[in-house]
Amino acid sequence: MRLLLISSSVVHGYGYLDHAESEIRSFLGTAKRVAFVPFALADHYAYTAKVRERLGRMGYDVQQVHGAADLDPADAIFVGGGNTFRLLKTLYDRELLDPLRKRVRGGMLYMGSSAGSVITAPTIRTTNDMPIVQPPSFDALHLVPYQINGHYLDADPASTHMGETREIRLAEYLEENEAPVIGIREGTMLRVEDELTTVTGTRAAKIFRRGEDPVNAEVGARLREDLRVVGHGAGA
Repeated sequence: MRLLLISSSVVHGYGYLDHAESEIRSFLGTAKRVAFVPFALADHYAYTAKVRERLGRMGYDVQQVHGAADLDPADAIFVGGGNTFRLLKTLYDRELLDPLRKRVRGGMLYMGSSAGSVITAPTIRTTNDMPIVQPPSFDALHLVPYQINGHYLDADPASTHMGETREIRLAEYLEENEAPVIGIREGTMLRVEDELTTVTGTRAAKIFRRGEDPVNAEVGARLREDLRVVGHGAGA
């Protein structure tokens, strides 16, 4: 099973997917046909057109997913970002969760951005989004055994904001749940190869475990399924 999980499709100073282009090319390799899942945004056709134009410049043919049959001719799947609750509800409504899961576990490449990365976890309980719709369940694709928090933000010590930080919110999650969480900052990506996850991109990820202080996993860190570091690559 091979996944590329991107925190965000846009980071400061770059255009759409520009910061991730080299990683996308490396990940997709010789794949040419990409099935795009646009359900996290309301306008599926405009979203698909945007992705088709951007990936088209990289040599990939993008086709919109409407139902399970649209996965058949594809070499890879790309699930775009937006609202995680809307994305998951639509996947349930169109009976796409099981076909997606089976195809990826069977070897089809999976690329996600933002919400598309979050849904690869067991549940969407660590998303940042407002629940604008109600899916039948928070249970997601469960392609990885840990939870994902996209767009992770460190607390700003100079801020006068008195509300909960992202770290506090994730600590609340761990008060009620056992699965560890990886926070992926803007510019952070994860490459998953079967049971091994490698932190890539330009910024470290942050690991949260129940009963432990959060720790950073630097670029190049290789992580087990429990998010313990087992080694470092050239990017560390």
